[in-house]
Amino acid sequence: MTLDDLQTRILYRDALMLVLDKPAGIAVHRGPKGGVSLEAGFPALRFGLPRDPALAHRLDRDTAGCLVLGRHHKALEKLGLLFKQGKIGKTYWAVVEGAPPEDEGLIDLPLGRLDATRGWWMKVDPQGQPAQTRWKILARDERQSLLALTPLTGRTHQLRVHCAASGFPILGDPVYGTGDREARLHLLARAIEIPIYKNKDPVRVEAPVAPHMLAEVSALLGAASG
Repeated sequence: MTLDDLQTRILYRDALMLVLDKPAGIAVHRGPKGGVSLEAGFPALRFGLPRDPALAHRLDRDTAGCLVLGRHHKALEKLGLLFKQGKIGKTYWAVVEGAPPEDEGLIDLPLGRLDATRGWWMKVDPQGQPAQTRWKILARDERQSLLALTPLTGRTHQLRVHCAASGFPILGDPVYGTGDREARLHLLARAIEIPIYKNKDPVRVEAPVAPHMLAEVSALLGAASG
């Protein structure tokens, strides 16, 4: 990924923030082992400001879609508060194996860390932190479904663990599902709503379907419309 590539992934830009279409398979920030990260390209996203934009939240390495950056310190403070207060609306699309028996519902399962040796891997844990996810079926066939997921809390790997624990793991998930190391996680941060301006409607941004998800999503939506 080049700096020019990152500029072409801007979905929204104003004086306070940027929303990027994050590609799957790239970490948002440099980890302890190094490697390519989106942050390395942030100098190309200043657009006249003296400092690089910074992450207002995180997406997993393997998750694609809407990623919000604050363009300066005051914007980051404001965005951070909105995320913390749960005022930012987030909608994810996921292709899952199988299908829930109902058309929509709520997953209410607390989550905790799997163990100290597995980093950020999580599990359902009655003694863990509260975690809730609303889901709705957008389309399905005999093998898999397309779900719209709305996390009401922001726990690590929440959507992945919730779907797997409910019997419909996200396609291509090598940790919580049946995917192998070569598989691609079919999870997209599809849309985000940010009420950052007083007396104005929230800023709503939508990401395109990630290339590795396009075939499955198109087939499911095509079958549903047909």
